[in-house]
Amino acid sequence: MKLNTVFTYFLACIGLAFVVLMFKITYPYFSFRYDIDFLLTKQTLLHLTTWRWAFYLHISSSLLVFFAGIIQFIPSVLANFPKLHRQLGKVYVFLVLFISAPSGLIMGYYANGGFWAKLSFVILSTLWCAFTFLAYRFIIKGNLEMHRAFMYRSFALTLSAISLRTYVLVLPYFIHLRGREMYVLVAWMSWIPNLLVAEWLIRKLVFGKDKLVRKFN
Repeated sequence: MKLNTVFTYFLACIGLAFVVLMFKITYPYFSFRYDIDFLLTKQTLLHLTTWRWAFYLHISSSLLVFFAGIIQFIPSVLANFPKLHRQLGKVYVFLVLFISAPSGLIMGYYANGGFWAKLSFVILSTLWCAFTFLAYRFIIKGNLEMHRAFMYRSFALTLSAISLRTYVLVLPYFIHLRGREMYVLVAWMSWIPNLLVAEWLIRKLVFGKDKLVRKFN
């Protein structure tokens, strides 16, 4: 087994562990109480039906998006279960385009942290939707390399939810900023480094000499 394949399995295992973690984080919200963690910062918005629907649709669909997306990158699934890969891909695309990204856009519009934080989340949701749509369009046209490149970009933005929570916990130990300034920093860091890593992986594994994904065609 090549090192790249081992690395891919390792990332997939980490990703599945994060799915479990995200489930533990989101599960309490389905009691539909409004005095839980994140919702405590949104008391002035809870009277908005649109925002409440967006919130619950976003956290519920995102768990499925995480799971479907991670499975897409496991080499044995690509090699041995192409039908499962296609079906989960359709689930991923549908959820992102019609539920997760639109609801994230609404939540981004009402985000904490002022204009710059809102702008970050609105851009994030827009790019997430655009990259996912382009990944779908390229596979319909039979362009596998471009499909994979945009799926890397799309899933990098999917992982922004995990990145955001990680930075919220870690950054205060290294950077001392006021609450709003810290939140703005976290808002942008939650997805820009992810995209940079995705671009590196695309150059190496999709268009580079390794082209790991070619053997799963």
